[in-house]
Amino acid sequence: MRAGRLYAAVAAGGFRRYATYRAATAAGIFTNTVFGLILAYTYVALWQERPGLGGYDQAQALTYVWVGQALLTVTSVGGGGFEEELIERIRTGDIAVDLYRPADLQLWWLAADAGRAAFQLLGRGVVPMVFGALVFDLALPTGPLPWLAFLVAVALGVVVSFAIRYLVALSAFWLLDGAGMAQLSWLAGLFFSGMLLPLNVFPGALGEIARALPWSALLQVPADVLLGTHTGLGLLNAYVFQAAWAVGLLGVGRLVQSAATRRVVVQGG
Repeated sequence: MRAGRLYAAVAAGGFRRYATYRAATAAGIFTNTVFGLILAYTYVALWQERPGLGGYDQAQALTYVWVGQALLTVTSVGGGGFEEELIERIRTGDIAVDLYRPADLQLWWLAADAGRAAFQLLGRGVVPMVFGALVFDLALPTGPLPWLAFLVAVALGVVVSFAIRYLVALSAFWLLDGAGMAQLSWLAGLFFSGMLLPLNVFPGALGEIARALPWSALLQVPADVLLGTHTGLGLLNAYVFQAAWAVGLLGVGRLVQSAATRRVVVQGG
């Protein structure tokens, strides 16, 4: 019970921390909206030439664009979350202080990242989505249940994103500078999440592989849930896919954390 209150406080602290950066939030909203406009008109031209591409009509494709802009920072598709701070703490040795806390290292950072994601959803996700709905004809659900199902998929996507970035950050224990791994993860996230183009558009084996990778849980799956592609048993399968990657990657992160902790103890004597 006490541990639950601790991690809830850490999550609340993560929310408040990002809420203080009002100018950065406003700039981020503007950037997301402008980039959304560029992508939207690109998609309009593409879907006029190829109607039904990827199984989407034009309204669904445009909805996908604005869902992507809403979730860009929520699921940290392009990085820029806790991992930079954690990599720096590993590099400087301050991670030793973290290991002395009466809290689990992985759960601590997960709670903080959950607070960050909650703020980004409200602070940077809502406005671009509303703007897109006002400017374009989007295929948005009218009832509350699809939106609730979407939020569940987003929450699972946030956990998968955290698990990936946590592994990237822990690589700094061996690489000393995790910037290279972070860059590779950022590129993989942009491509395999479907941020640039829906994964349903990818042909043949490439599409099948891309949809099976964990990054698809960050955007492609939540977007399809909102668009009504996953319903009934299909919706359950989508959740199971996300949850399986979340549990699996968190488990790997736990093993890597254990190995990294032993490394710190050995090096520290």
